[in-house]
Amino acid sequence: MNYSTCKPFTPAFGLANRHIQTLFSTLFRKQVAPTVHIEKFELSDEDFVECYWSSVPIDSRPIVVLFHGLTGSFQSSYIQGAMNLLSQNDFHIVLMHFRGCSGKDNLLPRSYHSGDTSDAREFISYLNKQYPNNQIFAVGYSLGANMLLKLLGEQETTLNIKAAISVSAPLQLDICANRMNRGFSKFYQYRLMKDLKKTLLRKYKKHDMKKLIGIDEDEVKKLKNFWEFDVAYTAPIHGFKSAQDYYTKSSAKQYLKDIKTDTLLIQALDDPFMSPAVLPQKEEISDKLSLELYKHGGHVGFISGTIFKPQYWLEQRILSYFMSFI
Repeated sequence: MNYSTCKPFTPAFGLANRHIQTLFSTLFRKQVAPTVHIEKFELSDEDFVECYWSSVPIDSRPIVVLFHGLTGSFQSSYIQGAMNLLSQNDFHIVLMHFRGCSGKDNLLPRSYHSGDTSDAREFISYLNKQYPNNQIFAVGYSLGANMLLKLLGEQETTLNIKAAISVSAPLQLDICANRMNRGFSKFYQYRLMKDLKKTLLRKYKKHDMKKLIGIDEDEVKKLKNFWEFDVAYTAPIHGFKSAQDYYTKSSAKQYLKDIKTDTLLIQALDDPFMSPAVLPQKEEISDKLSLELYKHGGHVGFISGTIFKPQYWLEQRILSYFMSFI
């Protein structure tokens, strides 16, 4: 495969810092939001997810499915950037929001998590049947990347995905949860926890959450980090014995050797959401995986160009990789 259309990542001068790379797009990027068609996709457990299409496929152009990160959505700058560039290059794009992330609360007491592949499997299976003449590609970011890699590696998976890309995947969840509880990474954890608790508190208005998970609303408000949140809510509501059980079973690293789909992993050594300890060794990945590891890039960052004319290298890399399969 020829990837020469996209040069290896070099951070913009003055933007090499991990936190600047991570925050730059959110704080400073100005772009026109894509026009979307919203599809409400009904799940087998009678819940739903909202899927945002850049265009409804009425031809055989390839479809790219996007999976956002924790508390992400269509409003995330990396999602809109990818949708804009890929749609300009003859791809149909669809963002599958995780449960409750589109702005509409999901119906059940449960939510979504890093290892929950069932909703994505249902949706991609639907795409295979609904659009049999369209190649399917997939991109996962952060939590969505971990989920996608786990999906691809699960033995029972027979999904027709042509190629996939993982961006900044937290491949070993317990290591990442510990890393987020240190230094400036606590800032990101605080912001994410704020959204997670807000979403959980809304569930108390519709469900007897105290009966289900054993804590009241005041106790939810006091949760300070991912370990506490996953002990209190994620693990019990999704059937895990403990937070550690959830982390162990849901981490994608153990599934990489079983992946049979051409897959590109893009990771940065300076990612503030994790440490290099999450990275796989050569013997832990299948020959279908290509790992691109960069010194800089932050978490879902990868801003190149200059500080006055930033370039969003990540989107170009996604485009060039998928174009090599067309």
